[in-house]
Amino acid sequence: MTPDWLDIGWLDQIPVRGSRTVPVVGGEEIAVFRTGDNQVFALANRCPHKGGPLSQGIVHGHSVACPLHNWNIALATGSAQGEDKGCTPVVPVKVVSGRVLICRASALRVAA
Repeated sequence: MTPDWLDIGWLDQIPVRGSRTVPVVGGEEIAVFRTGDNQVFALANRCPHKGGPLSQGIVHGHSVACPLHNWNIALATGSAQGEDKGCTPVVPVKVVSGRVLICRASALRVAA
């Protein structure tokens, strides 16, 4: 692991089809999602529509439904799907030996 990546914990600490949040000092939270097929994605924890907390939404496939107005956000791109328009910033994430790592620079940029 290099200082470019932040270790945020074990993959199994994130519920399947769920999320956990990572606080960023002086900025917004990052929401880290785990899909049913064990892929991991990270986004700013805000819907592009009205800023709803995406971490509280329902993960289905590779999307999350905003808990406020049910906008579907693609986890890989942060883009609203269907007729909705908008995009949530994405943070690069990877899993190494069961540990979830997020890109430090991107997390800080998103949270600013």
